Amino acid sequence: MLTGYFAKLKTYTDAGFVPVSIAAKAPSWYKGLEYKKLAPKWEFFNEWKNGSHKGDNDYYIQHFKDEVLAPLKPEDVIHELLALAGVEPHKIILLCYEKPDDFCHRHLVADWLKEYREISRDSELGYIMEFDIKIVELPNLGIFY
Repeated sequence: MLTGYFAKLKTYTDAGFVPVSIAAKAPSWYKGLEYKKLAPKWEFFNEWKNGSHKGDNDYYIQHFKDEVLAPLKPEDVIHELLALAGVEPHKIILLCYEKPDDFCHRHLVADWLKEYREISRDSELGYIMEFDIKIVELPNLGIFY
């Protein structure tokens, strides 16, 4: 499972990946799959983007973990993403807007899933968790987180 950004959508689909938006609002031209359970909540996003916590990544991270990730079970998210995309985990690419080196909630999602993978290697989901979410360089595809 990889993450990427909307600007590279054609590159990803040409390479055989199945994109899944995890943005609160995908671009109007995007007609692909969406999984909004992993999208940031408008209130804290707007506060981080324009309010008194503008640019405060620690504020954003705490709210994202508390309001978005905490109510979810990683194993449910994995099952739902696999069912939605209908492909093996290594063919799914979770999309948002920011470039790979920019601060983005998809990096928090990737870290959350990696942490779950590490603590559940011997669980019934072990076979599903045989994927990596990491920075990799793929020919003609750029950098994915």
